Amino acid sequence: MTSVVLLLPAPARFGAQRWQPDVARAFGRADVVAHASGRRAQLARHVALPGDSWPLAALSRQVDVGDAAVDGAAWLRADPAWLRPDINGVRLMGHGDTLGLTQADVDALLPALQPVFADAGFVLDAPSPARWYLRLPGDVRVPMFPDPSDALGTDLADHDEDAGPEARRWRALGTEAQVLLHNHSWNARRLASGLPPVNALWFWGGGVLPAVAGVAAASTQTYTGDATLHALAAQSGTVEALPDALPALRAGALFDLVGLRDLRQLQQDWLRPALDALADGRIATLVIDDEAGEVRTLRRRHRLRVWRRAWAPHAATDA
Repeated sequence: MTSVVLLLPAPARFGAQRWQPDVARAFGRADVVAHASGRRAQLARHVALPGDSWPLAALSRQVDVGDAAVDGAAWLRADPAWLRPDINGVRLMGHGDTLGLTQADVDALLPALQPVFADAGFVLDAPSPARWYLRLPGDVRVPMFPDPSDALGTDLADHDEDAGPEARRWRALGTEAQVLLHNHSWNARRLASGLPPVNALWFWGGGVLPAVAGVAAASTQTYTGDATLHALAAQSGTVEALPDALPALRAGALFDLVGLRDLRQLQQDWLRPALDALADGRIATLVIDDEAGEVRTLRRRHRLRVWRRAWAPHAATDA
């Protein structure tokens, strides 16, 4: 029967917005399992990849260009990023889509960076202003870099634990790129226009393209506006843009709502319609999985658990 999965942001993302009592009571009756937190961990719960690999660069390259399967090639994302120093260190403040990049930015910045990586034997290109790629020989060892979505707002020192020679090599390449970008006149133009600078590249998602048979999505139908989930799910299912509200369903589906910040909209357009569909039997199972790592599974029979306490994602809950 039909199963619906809703991926939600961590409850803290909603700040002081209030959960409605009926929604909190309904989800308080669900089965609850705690998992690892973070966006990568959330996605990995719904799309299985071979071993412990996370080859997001190859997967997104295949969606963007279609050439990721070329023999002997591995891929690494080298996305444009904005780093900002503060009293406690250096923080990732923006990356990719969040920087408002255009093709003009690519045309200005990419040629200055390409020789740096060509000297190391790598090819840097940018088929999308927000997604830049390094093509590497398939046998190059690449550290397990953090995803930018999990590092956003954090101090770079929190992610700099690998002291091996490969990590040092990539730190050196990253530093050279930062120097070039910091001194580039194009960034002065961006700042004068009220835009953040592109003063770094964020490496992540390295690996070779896995075989389609090695990628298993929990749902054959995914709705998302996120390029990372799109790349993951497209290998073994169908991906469509996220609609404005929960649509009528004939089969199971996963909806990526992590980008929502309006709690009223989330409850009105998604959670209540999903609870109604569960109550009248149009769906058999409703799963909500948040970035904080809490997964709640609700079935129709769970409405009888009237003794359960209401769900309290944070202190501002109305229940």
